[in-house]
Amino acid sequence: MGTGRIDRSSALPFYAQLKELLLPQLGRVWEVGERLPGEVALCERYGVSRTVVRQALDELEGEGRIVRRKGQGTFVAARKVDESLFQSMTGLCEDVAARGSELVSAVRRLEFAPATADAAHELDVAEGSTLLHLERLRYVNDEPWALSSTWLPHYVAPGLLDEDLTRQSLYALLEDKYGVNLDHGRRLVEAVPAAPSVAEALGVDVHDPVLLLRSTAWDQEGRPVEYFTAYHRADRSRFQVHVRRSRARSGALPAMLVSDDGE
Repeated sequence: MGTGRIDRSSALPFYAQLKELLLPQLGRVWEVGERLPGEVALCERYGVSRTVVRQALDELEGEGRIVRRKGQGTFVAARKVDESLFQSMTGLCEDVAARGSELVSAVRRLEFAPATADAAHELDVAEGSTLLHLERLRYVNDEPWALSSTWLPHYVAPGLLDEDLTRQSLYALLEDKYGVNLDHGRRLVEAVPAAPSVAEALGVDVHDPVLLLRSTAWDQEGRPVEYFTAYHRADRSRFQVHVRRSRARSGALPAMLVSDDGE
């Protein structure tokens, strides 16, 4: 364990000092997923009260650096990956590659299927119409990261059923091979509890919070060409958005949508 000590003459609160002493040890002294010493052990090591230890751990937990599991202890959390999927028409494959990590997809479903109500609405077809349906479990550095379900009209990529999408970017494939000119999109994100099937796929507990991303993409002719939903592990992902202040315009879409419970 580190050799740092609490400076009792400092004006900085003990819990803040303890947090700063623990931070550099996360991922080094204790590896990702490794259990930290218990509160009593930390009290004895740093000569502070349990209240101080708990405040320091509260701060680290709030920043996503540690995870507390009831009845098990406190563990080092993996660092979250910033995803910029909102500010440009990129896919997860391109976003992850830009950060020097590797994305591999386990293709769970690639078939013709009747459109769900949501897919039909977003792609402007009749509910039940036949669409291409692609479901992938996405792994980043061998760890399950996101579970995605993508719907496309058949004319967009008529040979998609024969493609190997284990490591390919779908957007790059659509543009480079099928001549789809992606132009703009709309993306929404919300926190939802993980359903059993999602929890099993992502390796989290049922009802744990996950980030649900919904996306619709249009081509340069104004046709909706792709709709997907993706469940992202909330303990591994966070979305990064660059914003700029502009004068409000009449009729502009709101940046935040608030729904009543039950909607």
